[in-house]
Amino acid sequence: MEGENVIRPATPADAPGVARVHVDSWRETYRGIVPEDFLNSLSYGRREQMWRGGLENPNWQGVLFVAEDLLEGVVGFVAGGPPQEPLGGFTSELWAIYLLQKHQGKGLGRGLFLKFAGEMAARGHASMFLWVLAENPATGFYERMGGVRVREREIEVGGKKLLEYAYGWRDLGMRGW
Repeated sequence: MEGENVIRPATPADAPGVARVHVDSWRETYRGIVPEDFLNSLSYGRREQMWRGGLENPNWQGVLFVAEDLLEGVVGFVAGGPPQEPLGGFTSELWAIYLLQKHQGKGLGRGLFLKFAGEMAARGHASMFLWVLAENPATGFYERMGGVRVREREIEVGGKKLLEYAYGWRDLGMRGW
């Protein structure tokens, strides 16, 4: 039986759940795309430390929202903030959005995305972008959410060269997030 879902700001106590979703989502989504050795090397402990470090840092400029199933705990998250590297005048970046596979297709991904976009608009950001592996099935989701492919690049993950797309949204204030 599934519980009720809520989307809320993350706290440091959510770091273990966010780490679990981060690692498990990579393994679910990228199996057959990213080398198996790389996926097997992902660590819950390292991801927990990374997310806890941001959430506990009073100077962290990122935002992190979690999707929580009231029976299962954290089942998804979205994080972002200032661009990690400049891209064509975009003022904010969605760094990560992950949702466990069994919770996809129920509106939670859309809810996380809209919560983040609304937060960026409320903070005065006019635009946002994100990077996604070209082979990620979520590319269609970003297009349905109004994203426009603005750039591509080659990256290396686990010794394998992969194509990555940047999707952008230029008018956050005009969308009524």
